[in-house]
Amino acid sequence: MTEEEKDNIDTHIAIFKGKAIRRKLVGDRWFFSVVDVISALTDSDNPRNYWHMLKVREQESSGVELSTNCVQLKLIAEDGKLRETDCADTEGIFRIIQSIPSKKAEPFKRWLARVGYERIQEIENPEITTKRARAIYKAKGYSDAWIEKRMRGIEVRETLTNEWKKRGVKENPEYAILTAEISNATFGMTPSQYQKFKGLKRENLRDHMNDLELIFTMLGEASTTEIAKNKNAQGFHQNKLAAREGGNVAGKARKHLEKKSGKKVSTKENYLQAPESKKRLK
Repeated sequence: MTEEEKDNIDTHIAIFKGKAIRRKLVGDRWFFSVVDVISALTDSDNPRNYWHMLKVREQESSGVELSTNCVQLKLIAEDGKLRETDCADTEGIFRIIQSIPSKKAEPFKRWLARVGYERIQEIENPEITTKRARAIYKAKGYSDAWIEKRMRGIEVRETLTNEWKKRGVKENPEYAILTAEISNATFGMTPSQYQKFKGLKRENLRDHMNDLELIFTMLGEASTTEIAKNKNAQGFHQNKLAAREGGNVAGKARKHLEKKSGKKVSTKENYLQAPESKKRLK
């Protein structure tokens, strides 16, 4: 499986003053894209070049290598592909922004501290995560009915990944491969192909699905969980077969509905097509 076919579920987007900042959860710590932080603080036309020059300047002036605060993580790039990206945790980002002359630095520090605190709250009380997600979707204009399906889909997905973990499936890249098997059997498209079909780039595919797309996604994943448990699938290869069979259950149901209704379940419509899409998602 190519990198662009891996699910982008681990790449999260945080927003600071209208600027998107990619982040990834590693253990209990958030790691943030350095170039995204620089873009948010400086409004630079070329944040990658700014980051390069900042490292050179800091090393020459103080002997400090800012890159020592960074790790390379694969994040979804603008072209929709997973690419190695300089990232730093909260402490590392604090050190980097000390070298950036910006009026936004102090507000950004407060924002960063709040994001970190929210993560601590979520670890102590997972219910907060669900409530926060509901509030975010509501603020974006999604309907209550859609939100209920989306949240249920998250629960179904979590149940599946927990089952995979118990059955010896490795989180990366095997989760992504199995997810692609389910999606391909359900919709005839892998997640990356589905993203291209909808005209998406970094965006979370499931946030741009309509009711039926979410329902069939849940059916494929719930069926896979049930098959894996009942057949006691162990390891990657047995669970790959279970994923294909689970996806086929949803795929057959989708095709049956399409035959009876005369309408395709998969649609190119996505939430980026505002304001019309808001009405369609309600």
